[in-house]
Amino acid sequence: MIELPDNINRKLTGYKFIDLFAGIGGFRLALESFGGQCIFSSEWDKHCQSVYERNFKEKCEGDITEISEKNIPSHDILCAGFPCQAFSISGKQKGFEDARGTLFFEIVRIANYHKPKLLILENVKNFERHDDGNTLRIVLSTLDKLGYAVKHKVLSASQFGIPQSRKRIFIIAVLKEFSRQFENYDIPGGNEKKSSLRDLILPNSEIEERCFYDDVDVSRYVQSENKIKPDIFGEYAQRPIRLGIVKKGGQGERIYSTKGHSITLSAYGGGVFSKTGGYLVDGRLRKLNPRECARVTGFPDSFVLHDNMNQCWKQFGNSVVVDVVQQIVMSLIEKELI
Repeated sequence: MIELPDNINRKLTGYKFIDLFAGIGGFRLALESFGGQCIFSSEWDKHCQSVYERNFKEKCEGDITEISEKNIPSHDILCAGFPCQAFSISGKQKGFEDARGTLFFEIVRIANYHKPKLLILENVKNFERHDDGNTLRIVLSTLDKLGYAVKHKVLSASQFGIPQSRKRIFIIAVLKEFSRQFENYDIPGGNEKKSSLRDLILPNSEIEERCFYDDVDVSRYVQSENKIKPDIFGEYAQRPIRLGIVKKGGQGERIYSTKGHSITLSAYGGGVFSKTGGYLVDGRLRKLNPRECARVTGFPDSFVLHDNMNQCWKQFGNSVVVDVVQQIVMSLIEKELI
């Protein structure tokens, strides 16, 4: 999470927001850092519900399709990282043909009834081009008919000082009656902060043994890493830096340097380094452990994780990056849109 400047901190005091498809609460962490008040949350996954309750001391409501919009409190901001599997390049990309894709219209149902001033929505980058752009056009047209002015942009966490190459589309919608300033608003493309994965990883002595892979000679990876040089400012590339592969080099069988960024955390996938990618750390090859995954997603070390490592990896593979949402909210505050 970013440290907010004094002139921004707590600027959402008095604003109420709801957290749909809440996961483990990335949106909530971001908006609460500005003083916003979460008055309703919904998440159907029981493992996510457990983590959410541990950290926010309240239980999420369940399946949003079974909750009437009339039973949701009135709110100023609607946040939703609606399910992405229907649009992801790692899935079958069925979009609105998939039941998960239709969950966007649950957002529409609620927004149509409550008319919150602001919507902040997030999905995978492939959403922008899915079905030759028809999926996004349906979303934009639907929100326009609801009375919202809409802008969208694909952002990567790597652009915001977080060492994870995680590209996601953000859709920002403001009620047209409040949209005069919105005409000149640009979703922020990032900041100047540089980052490196090695600044966030833990010592190998603190890592669970199941994260390691010791079945190969690491000398060639060490040699490759020694050839990586910083730029004139002492910074390394703000992207994953691949050192090589193990086995056949599938998605979960690639090795990267901690001098660069992590690959996109994934909720699914196989291979010895599934869900996080593999990294050379102090002469050993390993994947990231759950706390490291939390760090490269902007979650503070005080955040309580699930007891099951597989669930942790899945949850952070599905999560929004807290810092990116914070930067978006800060830009909206600066433009007096909230």
